[in-house]
Amino acid sequence: MNENWEQRVTAAWATFDDYPEERAADFRAVIDALVAELPEDSPLGPFEQACAWDSTGHSDRAAPLYREALARGLSGYKGRRTKIQLSSSLRNIGQAEEGVKLLTPELDAPSDELDDAVRACLALCLSSLGRDREGLSLVLGALAPHLPRYQRSMANYARALVQPDTDG
Repeated sequence: MNENWEQRVTAAWATFDDYPEERAADFRAVIDALVAELPEDSPLGPFEQACAWDSTGHSDRAAPLYREALARGLSGYKGRRTKIQLSSSLRNIGQAEEGVKLLTPELDAPSDELDDAVRACLALCLSSLGRDREGLSLVLGALAPHLPRYQRSMANYARALVQPDTDG
């Protein structure tokens, strides 16, 4: 899609906080109007609509749209965002295991600014499944590089949470 359309979508999202909960449908209508400008098979349409439903508290309506965006070939940065957001929505609707399956391969994807979001969302999915130690390990591992001190210790503690005890 052209840069002008992307700028208008960005501008629409910049106004999101101007829409109180009772006007959530108005915000979704703004996004729908922008999506209507896209070619019918564009993966950006269901992605933006999913984001709008998700951001207004409707993970159940967002999940199928995220899946559609991926099925239509959304990839790259927005594809990764879609996987993160879909996993979060799946967790919210009681399908955390599917979220884990979707995000686990992202741990080995090329690194970008979404790495910590992948780990945070995956940690939430794992926690929803009662796998808190694995989730905590991911969160500590993501946090460690951002600490002014103790990076090595926290990274080691993160690994120790999920590695079997090799002593004795």
